[in-house]
Amino acid sequence: MSLDLLMLGNVPVAQMVERAKLAEANGYDTLWVADERFYREVYSTLAILAQHTTRVKLGTCVTDPFARHPALTAMAIATLDEISNRRAILGVGAGISGFPELGVVRKKPAVAIREMIEVVRGLLKGEAVDFHGDVVSFNNGKLSFKPVRSDIPIYVASNGPLGQRVTGGIADGAIMEGCANVEEVKAFRAALAEGAKRKGRDPSAVKVALRLNACVSPDGRNARDGVRLGVARMLAAGRLKFVTAEKQGLTLTAEQIAPFANVRYADGAAPYTPLLPLVTDRHVDAFTLAGSPDEVVQHMKALKAAGADAFIVMPLPCEGTTAEQTLVALGKEVWPRVKG
Repeated sequence: MSLDLLMLGNVPVAQMVERAKLAEANGYDTLWVADERFYREVYSTLAILAQHTTRVKLGTCVTDPFARHPALTAMAIATLDEISNRRAILGVGAGISGFPELGVVRKKPAVAIREMIEVVRGLLKGEAVDFHGDVVSFNNGKLSFKPVRSDIPIYVASNGPLGQRVTGGIADGAIMEGCANVEEVKAFRAALAEGAKRKGRDPSAVKVALRLNACVSPDGRNARDGVRLGVARMLAAGRLKFVTAEKQGLTLTAEQIAPFANVRYADGAAPYTPLLPLVTDRHVDAFTLAGSPDEVVQHMKALKAAGADAFIVMPLPCEGTTAEQTLVALGKEVWPRVKG
């Protein structure tokens, strides 16, 4: 089990360094930085974090096979692994941020991720790679230096059954955003297991990581309000898929979300404010970690029992608190009681 911190790059790098040091001092296991256009650049940020920490692992959460060629990703993650003394993790996903601005076409995402991983792994092994797939091509090239590790762990983020089955067959770990209810964790585990078995792998070899926004406050309602707008955005934008949400009554109707059909990803969460009255505490609890310390402990214990191996949390503030206070509360008050 591990407790991991996700940072977006939406604050100055100096502040990210302080959060990284705070996380390392409070029991976190991995620092993940989003490759989110157009915030601070992911690999240069991770390199700085590596120089200011000693123990925590460092990963991309997540980079994609479209905006950056997989060979350049292999080069970057191998460099980070060298800088950090073998602490790098490569987190990949289909991506979305910045694609309209960059003119990037997102083609066959599950196939693209599988092809990306094949190219990256070959290059990390020091091999010359000649690969011509449906999405990724690389013409008989290799890295011009020897990576310190050929087996850097690769995690794949996916909220769709197809992508999750692919992940189960090829990845060291799987990341699912917004997966904060027991039924969805079980469905996530099942999809990964199906993919693993198809490739003759032991399903337990694939670590399950839940990527969740989080807020902790003595007043549980106040904490839930701190993440409610993000849940409204997630439900209305419809970019994340959940196998069990509709059956559990955790979706909004087509009529309710129709006015937000043309909101751009780059516009953030603010346009979804009119939906706040429709987002109940039950919605919040299904997609985030929010509440009093005791409530969050019980929530995380239930997710752990359902099959979660790691929690990748983005600490958020609520009225009267800061993101740093949530970070510390999770590390000092909550996590020791969850991991046992």
